[in-house]
Amino acid sequence: MPRKLPSSPTLLDRYDKAILRLLQRDNRTAQRVIAESVALSTAAVQRRIVAMEAAGVIAANVALVNPEAVSATITSIVEVLLHDESAARVDAAKALFRATPEVQQCYYVTGGSSVVLVIVAPDMRRYERLTRLLFAENPCVKSYRSLIALDRVKTGGTITIPD
Repeated sequence: MPRKLPSSPTLLDRYDKAILRLLQRDNRTAQRVIAESVALSTAAVQRRIVAMEAAGVIAANVALVNPEAVSATITSIVEVLLHDESAARVDAAKALFRATPEVQQCYYVTGGSSVVLVIVAPDMRRYERLTRLLFAENPCVKSYRSLIALDRVKTGGTITIPD
């Protein structure tokens, strides 16, 4: 039976944190290798991983795809200013952004913008169609500013896990 994790991630023990660090580097690492690295049995590592998945600490096991390998050559960071921050308008914008496959990341933010998006598109023609759909013709959007990435200097989803 998987052990229940505390609701607060700060209560993860040193073994859980060590396992998470290893899985973030390569989630296909064999559990026996993880077990050797953290000084636990393979069964204990498996139970901990299952428990962390069930508790939502491990949100997903995915492959990170190189955009160039699939001809997704345009990466844009977009700052969006909504007309207002009413719940209905914010929720409508979030729903549209969430439902658009090319929107890789979406953050509802403070500090002058309403939303910041990371969009990956195959070419400028597709990116233009996306900007029309998501921003120019969107009644929720007051203005937007696109920043086209010249180089993907550092990307990834690794979270620093404190000791």
